[in-house]
Amino acid sequence: MFTTLKNAFEEKDIRKRILFTLFVLAVFRLGAYITVPGINAEALQSVASSGLVNVLNMFSGGGLTNYSLFAMGVSPYITAQIVVQLLQMDIVPRFVEWGKQGEVGRQKLDQVTRWLTIVLAFVQSIGITAGFNALSSLHLVKNPGMGTYISIGLILTGGTMLTTWMGDMITDKGIGQGVSMIIFAGIVAEMPTGIMSVYRQYVEGTPMNQMWKPALFIIALIIVILIIVTFVTWVQQAERRIPIQYTRRTSGSPDSSYLPLKVNVAGVIPVIFASAFISTPQTILMFFTKNFQGAGWYEFLSKLFNMQTPLGAAFYTFLIVVFTFFYAFVQVNPQKLSENLQKQGSYIPGVWPGHETQLYISRLLMRLSTVGALFLGIVSLIPLVAQNVWNLNQSIGLGGTNLLIIVGVAIETIQQIRGLMMRKEYVGFIQSTPDDNK
Repeated sequence: MFTTLKNAFEEKDIRKRILFTLFVLAVFRLGAYITVPGINAEALQSVASSGLVNVLNMFSGGGLTNYSLFAMGVSPYITAQIVVQLLQMDIVPRFVEWGKQGEVGRQKLDQVTRWLTIVLAFVQSIGITAGFNALSSLHLVKNPGMGTYISIGLILTGGTMLTTWMGDMITDKGIGQGVSMIIFAGIVAEMPTGIMSVYRQYVEGTPMNQMWKPALFIIALIIVILIIVTFVTWVQQAERRIPIQYTRRTSGSPDSSYLPLKVNVAGVIPVIFASAFISTPQTILMFFTKNFQGAGWYEFLSKLFNMQTPLGAAFYTFLIVVFTFFYAFVQVNPQKLSENLQKQGSYIPGVWPGHETQLYISRLLMRLSTVGALFLGIVSLIPLVAQNVWNLNQSIGLGGTNLLIIVGVAIETIQQIRGLMMRKEYVGFIQSTPDDNK
């Protein structure tokens, strides 16, 4: 990996992309420390261990702890993406039609996603402000009132849209997928704070003759994290190769190849989607905290949408499994893949072209997604169980969700850099060929 980055910095175009990405991420981190006017950010410390704070902190890079301009992060945008993609599944005919129109349709769907992001960001920002103001022992909002809540909502909505725009800039002019890179940067930036909290919880104040106990615990924790990272990396890079035969080919080209399908086709997107999806109902519930706290339905929903409870952890795992199957078929459309193979004059040995190929790929995707869903669910669930069993600090930042995102985004970014380097080599080879023939 370090060799790849070193070689990438030697290429001027790739170096510009990397530096641009680092600049945007630095601006994002700077904004995460600018507190919204009229807010007493210290009041959040009384509810800092709640599940919603941890989830939103992941999407805002610690911005919620400071109640900064980027306190909402990209959570509303991801939720809007989920809603729009679900509506494309034969629910809204116009969205289905746009989904088939290529680039033009994609731009229309992106525009709808942006407008929906604005609505969700505004509602969520007012919801968490009012909810945390009611839950915190101190007053979060210095001068609570309708005008204050609306102004805070507008500021946080603007911060979300600015964060989304920065993500788009990274995707277009930088390295990696923009939204994922912002989440990645936020998680990495919060890790030193999490490590210090572990130190204060298990090491600080321990007598010297008992120091071996926290040392042993920390060593065991590091070993477990390294095992999880190795396992995640191995599964993320594992693939199933489908053999492909060609009925027509040009002279000198091979008559067979393979189609690579990753074992975890959906990548880390299901984890990000599930985390964002579970935070929205929590925000809505905050509207009812004052009047309905203690009611049966309120207590049930509060536990269901809180990842720190057994019911919430099980529901969170269920969402990951569902989104894994859903996004796998979004990433690899069996019908389009079958049509493309026919157009290229290629086929899968032993499978008839057309509908039979589509069914074969669909069955294969279901089997691969089953493995991927189990993998993502287990890796995300084990740290949540460990936190409750061994009373681990929830702000450590090294949970299963965070590790999945860090490893997944790192692998995808390195692969993109390698792809850009290979393209530069091919372009250089093509441009140098005429000179060599002279």
